Amino acid sequence: MIPVLAIDGPSGSGKGAVGMAVAARLGWHYLDSGAVYRALGLAAAWGGIACDNEARLRDLAATLDLRFVAAAGDEPAVFANGRECGALLRSPEAANAASRLAALGSVREALLDRQRVARRPPGLVADGRDMGSHVFPDAFLKVFLTASAEVRAQRRYDQLKAKGFGVTLSQLIQEIRERDERDASRAVAPLKPAGDAVVLDSSALGLQEVVDRVLAMAKSRQ
Repeated sequence: MIPVLAIDGPSGSGKGAVGMAVAARLGWHYLDSGAVYRALGLAAAWGGIACDNEARLRDLAATLDLRFVAAAGDEPAVFANGRECGALLRSPEAANAASRLAALGSVREALLDRQRVARRPPGLVADGRDMGSHVFPDAFLKVFLTASAEVRAQRRYDQLKAKGFGVTLSQLIQEIRERDERDASRAVAPLKPAGDAVVLDSSALGLQEVVDRVLAMAKSRQ
């Protein structure tokens, strides 16, 4: 069985940076499931499909041509139906659309297989909100990475300002709290730690400290 290390957690918890770093250290593949939902949200907006039109969104999710193109020393470039998502993929609008789409059960099911095909030798590090609880329930290590809303908002603020987005810290705190509530209360695969997950609070930890802890846990499990 190809091993999977699942890292779940709320928006801004640092799971993306941790996941990429852990995958690089292990020499494994990496799945950013949030980028899948964000790309779908952008493709829907480009096609004039509303975020509450579940039937059309399900069809789009089932047929979406989604490609991740590796870029040296950076996040991969993401293309949805041949159009590069670019910086829009990390915009607040794409994040909010992803959260709304993730609450639609038929859309989640349509994207399930394309997430699972990322499981390839020698192993996979997958980050998201339900990687350990729903997508890869047999992952050998499940980490639920969290942090306070204020810390997560500051991290997101720094990232977005660096990318040129005009945001305020108070706005991001509010958006993160609203997204937490939406993700945790959805009927399908709600945001919560898997029963056998290790909960890790990164509020007072640097990126390298979190990476080292996850790698130590992985080594002890393997």
